[in-house]
Amino acid sequence: MMASTLFRTIQIHPFLLYPTTLFRRRNGALYCTMKSTQTQTATQEKQQPSKVKVSQHTQSKTLDKIKRDYEAVIGIETHVQLSTLTKAFCSCPYNYGSQPNTSICPICMGLPGALPVLNSKVIEFAVKLGLALNCKLSLNSKFDRKQYFYPDLPKGYQISQFDIPIATGGYIDLDLPLEFGGGHRKFGITRVHMEEDAGKLLHSGNEDYSQVDLNRAGVPLLEIVSEPDMRTGIEAAEYAAELQRVVRYLGISNGNMQEGSLRCDVNVSIRPVGQLEFGTKVEIKNLNSFSSINRAIDFEISRQVLFHSQGQSDQIVQETRLWEEGAQKTVTMRKKEGLSDYRYFPEPDLPEVILSQVFVDSIHNSLPELPEMKRRRYEKMGLSMQDVLFLANDMNILFELLAKGGTVKGLIEEKDLVQIADPIEIGKMVDKVLSENPKQLGQYRGGKTKLQGFFAGQVMKLSKGKANPGLLNKILLEKLNAES
Repeated sequence: MMASTLFRTIQIHPFLLYPTTLFRRRNGALYCTMKSTQTQTATQEKQQPSKVKVSQHTQSKTLDKIKRDYEAVIGIETHVQLSTLTKAFCSCPYNYGSQPNTSICPICMGLPGALPVLNSKVIEFAVKLGLALNCKLSLNSKFDRKQYFYPDLPKGYQISQFDIPIATGGYIDLDLPLEFGGGHRKFGITRVHMEEDAGKLLHSGNEDYSQVDLNRAGVPLLEIVSEPDMRTGIEAAEYAAELQRVVRYLGISNGNMQEGSLRCDVNVSIRPVGQLEFGTKVEIKNLNSFSSINRAIDFEISRQVLFHSQGQSDQIVQETRLWEEGAQKTVTMRKKEGLSDYRYFPEPDLPEVILSQVFVDSIHNSLPELPEMKRRRYEKMGLSMQDVLFLANDMNILFELLAKGGTVKGLIEEKDLVQIADPIEIGKMVDKVLSENPKQLGQYRGGKTKLQGFFAGQVMKLSKGKANPGLLNKILLEKLNAES
């Protein structure tokens, strides 16, 4: 009753919720704006001279040195947004792209007196993923409160799982694409746990405030934490791609990175070859594509190796860094919190999660054939690895082949899906886009490096999405940074 009264009061007098924020109504939607108290750390770093500058030529030389003298240690924390009809602890729906603050209630706003009720689909989807990743399930688990302050976290804590996650000790198998050398890989899964998402900050360009959208607050997530088993950017990118395939096969998430349905935070450290002790790890955020994961890791490895080679390894600190797509580099975001900063304790408003073996067995029996199982079956049928990967990655092309007959190669050519990997052809497309956008080119060379994404998008549009992304970005950056 108290929460409902306060919710109605806030709708009439919105300043009561956040004294330092500004609420506005626009087209029937409630907007919350917050005055910024400090400039972002990443912006501050841009204004300071860099201690170590990594040129493209130096990066390639450094990567050669890594192979001889250093080993990268990489782990990934992946958040998967679940495709449930309602949020994790209330009956609010969530639809990507909805008007801000139109799918909220006292529970997802964290108002006093509002109590969460667990969505049973979240448990079902968590068990599905745990089984698919070969994990051991906890028949008795619980929820915990993870305390931290951020403007898009209205309760001041996140409901998560700490010491007793729903699934632990699994692994995932995958095959690297042939263009990256091929080969089979097996990466460990430390844990899978359930939690809720936070809201979203909408930054307003050059203004000194941000707007808070709470539509996403309370949307159910599964966090998958890998073992630090990866050693290259390619392996990490392919691990993330395989997770995307798994959640799509299971039907628990659409896995769209551009919508935030699958988000990866990468932890990177290096150590001398043969050393068992881990180096200082750095977390990288803002990775919105698999190619970004690959390039961000390669850059970060180069950055850390340069510090080591120059006797400045103490300059590598445990922190969170952002990947800047336009500048193709990582920049400091904030110093990383430790577990003690979160002050975990059991969530008092939710009961334990108790699974019966009958429930687990019924879900296990309903699992579809997963990508790894499908690849091995196709391989036994005598298909080439190229055909195996193509068919396992896209279930619909398989159905078309069964209906029409023919070969995988023939289908690719028929649908004009052959990737453009000719540097000369891609270079001509880049030249055309740059010549047609002189204003944006001048702005990029004047310091607005985020426009690199605009140019990449224009080239992709020109190539009808067929340009090789890695080659495109390499050629584009070379031409953007060339002397005009």
